[in-house]
Amino acid sequence: MTLKFSLLRFYAAVKKHLLDQLKTITADGLLWITAIVLHASTVPNLVAYISALTDKPAPFDLVLFVWSALAILFARAVLLKDLLNIITIGAGFMLQAGLLGFILFR
Repeated sequence: MTLKFSLLRFYAAVKKHLLDQLKTITADGLLWITAIVLHASTVPNLVAYISALTDKPAPFDLVLFVWSALAILFARAVLLKDLLNIITIGAGFMLQAGLLGFILFR
């Protein structure tokens, strides 16, 4: 009877641990996908503007809003020492800054 009770407790503990880890992994994955989507939201317009497919740049308030959200996510990643998000958001900032520099100095 005690073996069955021990196995049930072990099963419950393993199930709880896996569910907690699944929540954490899912939340972190969604955060990373959010950063990618925010970066990708302004890139098509920048590329179209550089290649002269459009004569209108992205609206300033949209770019400011997206970059503010990314700066907040970057600060969160730095505080939590989340290296994946630090690298992802930092690389996205560098790419967008390079595209904006290309527009400015062409």
